[in-house]
Amino acid sequence: MKKIIFAVFLFLSSLFSSAQINTDRVILIGRNALYYEDYVLAIQYFNQAIQAKPYLAEPYFFRAVAKYYLDDSKGTEDDCTLALERNPFMSKAYQLRADARQSQNNYEGALEDYKRTLEVSPNDKFTLINMGVVNIQKKNYDEAEQYLDALLKIYPTFTQGFLTRGAMYQEKGDTIKAFENYDQAIKLDKYYSQSYSMRGLLYYYKKDYDKALDDLNESIKLDPLQSGSYINRGLIRYSKNDLRGAMADYDKVIDLDPNSIIARFNRGLLRSQVGDDNRAIADFDVVIKYEPNNYIAYFNRSLIKNNIGDYNGALEDLNVVLAEYPEFYHGFYARAEIKRRQNDLKGAERDLNYARNEESRKNKELAAKGISEEEVTKTREKSDKDIDKFSLLVVADKKEEEKSKYESKVRGRIQNRQVNLELEPKFIVTYYEKPSEIRRFVYFSQLVDALNKKSVLHRKLRITNSEASLNELQIQEHFNSIEDLSKRIADSPNNADYYFARAMDYLLVQDFTSAIDDFNKTTTIDPKYTLAYFNLAVVYTKQVNLRENMPEYEKRAEQPDILALNSTGAKKETPLKGVSPSMDSGKMEYELIEKNYNKVIELNPEFVYAYFNRAEIRYKQGDYRAAILDYNEALRRDPQFAEAYYNRGLARFQVRDKDRGLEDMRKAGEMGIIEAYSIIKRMTE
Repeated sequence: MKKIIFAVFLFLSSLFSSAQINTDRVILIGRNALYYEDYVLAIQYFNQAIQAKPYLAEPYFFRAVAKYYLDDSKGTEDDCTLALERNPFMSKAYQLRADARQSQNNYEGALEDYKRTLEVSPNDKFTLINMGVVNIQKKNYDEAEQYLDALLKIYPTFTQGFLTRGAMYQEKGDTIKAFENYDQAIKLDKYYSQSYSMRGLLYYYKKDYDKALDDLNESIKLDPLQSGSYINRGLIRYSKNDLRGAMADYDKVIDLDPNSIIARFNRGLLRSQVGDDNRAIADFDVVIKYEPNNYIAYFNRSLIKNNIGDYNGALEDLNVVLAEYPEFYHGFYARAEIKRRQNDLKGAERDLNYARNEESRKNKELAAKGISEEEVTKTREKSDKDIDKFSLLVVADKKEEEKSKYESKVRGRIQNRQVNLELEPKFIVTYYEKPSEIRRFVYFSQLVDALNKKSVLHRKLRITNSEASLNELQIQEHFNSIEDLSKRIADSPNNADYYFARAMDYLLVQDFTSAIDDFNKTTTIDPKYTLAYFNLAVVYTKQVNLRENMPEYEKRAEQPDILALNSTGAKKETPLKGVSPSMDSGKMEYELIEKNYNKVIELNPEFVYAYFNRAEIRYKQGDYRAAILDYNEALRRDPQFAEAYYNRGLARFQVRDKDRGLEDMRKAGEMGIIEAYSIIKRMTE
């Protein structure tokens, strides 16, 4: 980490030479990194701003945001505190610190901070709902009800508010009111999968398995990538004695997440029940690999090894369990049986006698407490380490359920939580691509291939619409590369490839202004450098997206120091969030983006990704018919372009061409964009 900070410092040192605006620019580049989910990189920028001007509140707050997204709750809390020491009126810092404290079960501290937020914004919906959630977690149901009632009085169509109040009534034991709230949430938005999932679980707990199954089926139709829904449906199917269906659901979860401990454990149990012993052992192997202290998995694996005659392996697993649970009489009965099969009769007799004594003692204890030993449920929570529940399927912990029910309202973009008609993302030429477990298309371009064959870049370029964030080593590599390329450019100022390569580095470290300068310099030297025009349009689009989708934590009202002071003390505007000072807002920016895509198409009419990206710009401007024409051009050149079918379908819906829009969606679904199916369902009801 020290090496990375040093590399960032080398790159940024010139920005801190004299002017206040340079510090602001570093913070703005850090915000770019935040928005595009490069959290490690963002932290490095904010570190440098803090080092240069430790009295500013902003960099501490934004560093807290980055740490929050990295699940560092304590670091988030500490940085929010440092921000508030410097600016006690930054209400968003109170809200973020409250959320961080809530994650650490510091409910009193969270309530105190949420109350400070409400003093400034008494109708803030996310603070009101979180006040309800914290009080539910504290089991202060009356307090929670007051906040949630107030929330829904102000926002009577807020679906998540009804879900949270329904969960509160469920926790309180009032299932009638819980159902009423879940029903209302579904009435308000019948395309929100979580509503069906939560109501389905309540039906499951009420043992109404048919209705529970209907709701989980609907939840999965609406959001086929949510693994928790498959786990819950697997439990319901198991309760209906549909072992094959339950197994299929756990298979699906493991397809989505091969390391899902709950799915692996449950599938292992089911496989052992149907005699698929070797594959059951394989599942428990994975569980134990990731949870080496999962003694319940060791015990189940020992039973299966005993079934297949691996007595030494079974004995080895049992010894691990019994060393941790010497009172577990089931284990001693099992070990006695194994020792008998190995002809260790004395050892078997000792274990048998010990098991009988422990069983008798435990039954007397239960009888004294008036508790029956018979297990009435079919499940246990993941955190429940009671070894006696070794044969029960696993459900998510209540705390994990709470995370699902009471989803954080600070994290992420709230507008994206429900089912939206959103375009597939634009394409970019870059070095990295985010891996996908669900679908993986190979994107090819002769332009990219030709540039790679020139071997002028230190990595292979690729075309993708799934950008990946940089890790620490990659961050260091690109800052070092910027330094190296700057020296090469000084020696060879007319080498277009050097400018393009440095622009790529600037783009990846989220310094959009510098990237734009270098892409422009590339095209000045070589007016036919097609990929430079393409990525230039992409960078301009990123800047537009930054401004138009300003995250909740970047509201202008919360950033009074976004205007820098010049040397005379007068206020001087700083370009917001990396937007180039030479660009006006609004229509001019879109025209500039289109101009660059037009140039790409002029130079290389077969480059389908330029049509695709230009269509996105036209779609965002409301020119849906022009967007459709661009998607037509892309598909004429590449009939297997799945994303183009999907996006053209959305554009056709916008112009009321429903039938052809559905045709496009079906084609996109066939090609692997499974989100298309929930859109089809939505548009055919």
